[in-house]
Amino acid sequence: MRPQEKAVIDFCYQVGKARSQAVDHFDGKARTASYRDSDQDYKGDGMRILITGGTGFIGAQLCERLLQEQHQLLVLTRRPERVPSPIEAVVSLDQLDGSLYFDVVINLAGEGIASKRWTEGQKLEIVESRLNTTRALIAYFKRAQRKPSLLISGSAIGYYGIGDASGGVDASAPVDEDGTGDESFSSELCQQWEAVAREASELGIRTCLLRTGIVLGRGGALAKMLPPFKLGLGGVVGSGRQWMPWIHRADLVGIILHCMGNETVQGAINGTAPNPVSNREFVRTLGRVLGRPTWLPLPAFIVRLLLGQMGEELLLAGRRIVPRKALDTAYCFQYPHLEPALAQVLGK
Repeated sequence: MRPQEKAVIDFCYQVGKARSQAVDHFDGKARTASYRDSDQDYKGDGMRILITGGTGFIGAQLCERLLQEQHQLLVLTRRPERVPSPIEAVVSLDQLDGSLYFDVVINLAGEGIASKRWTEGQKLEIVESRLNTTRALIAYFKRAQRKPSLLISGSAIGYYGIGDASGGVDASAPVDEDGTGDESFSSELCQQWEAVAREASELGIRTCLLRTGIVLGRGGALAKMLPPFKLGLGGVVGSGRQWMPWIHRADLVGIILHCMGNETVQGAINGTAPNPVSNREFVRTLGRVLGRPTWLPLPAFIVRLLLGQMGEELLLAGRRIVPRKALDTAYCFQYPHLEPALAQVLGK
């Protein structure tokens, strides 16, 4: 296997982890929460926020930002020992009393979409990890004496389907939050996930569905891309015409805070930068930032041979997703263009 092929497989796996916020990040001793009648104990001007997936690539950065703003955080996690003080942790929503009130609930949990090859069993695990956590939240909301004001529930740009995997970058139209999905696995997964989350709106809870693109930050998908590029072995994948809707991690966290602070935002909101690029442009830009050549392509047939349906949907396909709702509600992107975003992440 060529070094580039191995790197692509690693990259694909890491994209899935980044998209599902499943990369553990925190270190430290846990404070396991015992929440009963907590309304009597809480003092402070910040909000009380429940987060699932709070130790992931996105969740960890989000928690740091929320702590800076003096919010009180409770993380639902299978690994409470990784949650640092002053954040508290529970391993099950059954630990929460119905009298407890959260201002905001942020749902980022889920099995990495590309952590393993897509067998039927693995696809079932990917679906159930998302749906079961979200269903548990809905059940908690129903028994809570006071509902949260807002649910922000994770989703992904996979909602919009694979489009034309053969390319057509110049002819492809921008897709905003009104776009529809298809019958691909990625799309049907997101459609099911969002359908469960939308039940919160029937309980009177403002609900935002965060459709996340490829998140750029220290770690995550970009970390797995770098080794071949640093060696001058980077290159386009397939035709190179497929779109790669990306976003800097700081802006994704910013959009989450934007949803919290702007009560007019609800429904689907795309977590992508306003200037998506093709795979070819992404590769060229990364090579330019690193000062390395990008001359070694990876043919589509090799991706299909090595990764099957997973490679077809995650690497060879991509639609031109744009964040219309974020722009229309006056979110100001810190990194609207790819090259400055990559330069910041890579310290260039």
